[in-house]
Amino acid sequence: MTIKHIHEHGVFPQVRMRRLRQQAWCRELVAEHRLLSSDLIWPVFIQEGKNTETPVASMPGVSRITLDLLVKKAKHAHGLGIKAIALFPLIDEKLKSPLGDEALFPDNLVCRAIREIKNAVPEIGVIGDVALDPYTSHGQDGIVEHGTIVNDATVEKLCEQAVVQAKAGCDIVAPSDMMDGRIGAIRKALDHDNHTDTLILAYSAKYASHMYGPFRDAVDSKKLLGSADKSSYQMNPANGDEAMREIGLDIAEGADLVMVKPGISYLDIVYRAASNFPVPVLAYQVSGEYAMIKAAGVNGWIDGDAVMMEQLLSFKRAGARAIFTYAAVEIAEKISD
Repeated sequence: MTIKHIHEHGVFPQVRMRRLRQQAWCRELVAEHRLLSSDLIWPVFIQEGKNTETPVASMPGVSRITLDLLVKKAKHAHGLGIKAIALFPLIDEKLKSPLGDEALFPDNLVCRAIREIKNAVPEIGVIGDVALDPYTSHGQDGIVEHGTIVNDATVEKLCEQAVVQAKAGCDIVAPSDMMDGRIGAIRKALDHDNHTDTLILAYSAKYASHMYGPFRDAVDSKKLLGSADKSSYQMNPANGDEAMREIGLDIAEGADLVMVKPGISYLDIVYRAASNFPVPVLAYQVSGEYAMIKAAGVNGWIDGDAVMMEQLLSFKRAGARAIFTYAAVEIAEKISD
């Protein structure tokens, strides 16, 4: 039956759309989409030390945590049905350098975290961020030469970083840098090192958004970046067709999954990607999106919990297969209850 036929033969008062909305049980019964704990990926900020949580002031409810606490929280998250954790490190400033070499050391903070989680909770997936910005003394995702972020030299470093993470036991390497050609190069490097089963989650449509500020607070890169920006490699928010080209190229180079970031401001991109490409599309509710909901909720301007659920459900409706959200654990607890 076509839409035209419905409009010709099914009209008020014979058709009353509110019938399906009258009772809670019926609304639930006919819901087109549902948010499950297994839809959620939990991004976690990690730091050195023991038994310490350091709150991130610009992200209410979020803290940097030490590896001993990470293991406990990973077990809890897995028990709630969360299937994967993504790791983002706070690196000591003494270890940062123009080339971000700390990213390549097999005993760096991220690699130790990967091993700790996989030893304690082998059933949960671990996603490693492949980018240099937590490790560089200038805060950029790539190598800077004469004021320019150079592409191919950066890609070489990213390949080494991805292999180091895979050797540590990382299930998914996630290049978030937006350098050209890095997916194919990383796939080749992983395969050459016998990591053919390691997945690649490509941040294919990562926009030069102003919504990343709280994240940069958490990994302490904002002050290093200063007045510089990342618009020479991250995407222009005005462009949608370009995102489709980026996603198509990354899939052709071997991406197993693709990411749209940020999420809520780019649901049209999520929808187009999910409709046009045969690989799972993920979305990231980024730090600024999360923080705005939390701040408004704390001030009583909105029902923060309800809005958080509504936003995450909108990702599913747009076609996202899974969602990165800092609220993953609290939402999974609510779903469980």
